Amino acid sequence: MMKTTLSVLISGVSMATAWTSQSSFATSTSASRRIATSIAAKLGDSIEFAKYEGLGNDFILIDDRDKVEPSLTPEQSERLCNRNFGVGGDGVIFALKAPEEGDYDFTMRIYNSDGSEPEMCGNGIRCFAQFLKDLGADAESYNVNTLAGLIIPVMNSDGTITVDMGEPILDGPSVPTTLTPNSEHNSVLEQTHSCNGREWKISAVSMGNPHAIIFVDDLENDIDFEKDGPALESDTSAFPAKTNVEFVQVMAPDHLKMKVWERGAGPTLA
Repeated sequence: MMKTTLSVLISGVSMATAWTSQSSFATSTSASRRIATSIAAKLGDSIEFAKYEGLGNDFILIDDRDKVEPSLTPEQSERLCNRNFGVGGDGVIFALKAPEEGDYDFTMRIYNSDGSEPEMCGNGIRCFAQFLKDLGADAESYNVNTLAGLIIPVMNSDGTITVDMGEPILDGPSVPTTLTPNSEHNSVLEQTHSCNGREWKISAVSMGNPHAIIFVDDLENDIDFEKDGPALESDTSAFPAKTNVEFVQVMAPDHLKMKVWERGAGPTLA
């Protein structure tokens, strides 16, 4: 077990923070690490948190099971996610009380690293499930209330975690996107759209949150990832709720290479 100290900036106050590196756990496709510690939300207050990652998507987890609203504001969460002056992460996930109505065990809320709030996150909810287990709320599965509806992560006997994300939403207006549907099921398939000075062929899909999928011949030369990613993410003329962006190169019939620009978080590993 390793201990160290660092400083985080919350609400403009710099505070020393002790953290402890603990055991690792496995998810469906990735080993995820947990770090438990506490931070001060304001002078004199302390909030315990843990750090997890799934497929390189890393999150700060906070136990708010006695609350109906997150204990940190979006602004505090944004500062906490800062990789230079905070703990660092793609987002902060809060384990909250289940709503009184409906068959739910818990509620999950997320603030992205820019302070925005997404509907759901696949890697995030797998980390959320392991967090619940580590807190002692052990179960074979959890009925989790999210802004995308009911999501059920399942704890497998081999230590991995599986999440059924449901069928993809292909109906364009439901993604939501304003791009004109041009394929079956009222879907948007490689629809032409101009953004950041060039034309793109965009396919739109929702998995509880919007995604813009763009196939390219060469990921390294056909896109300017650091400019095209945020431009497409924030193009509300095409995606009124903004969007995740996936640039995809087909390497072989069974091999795809992808770069992800995540809505509210920027470049992520998954």
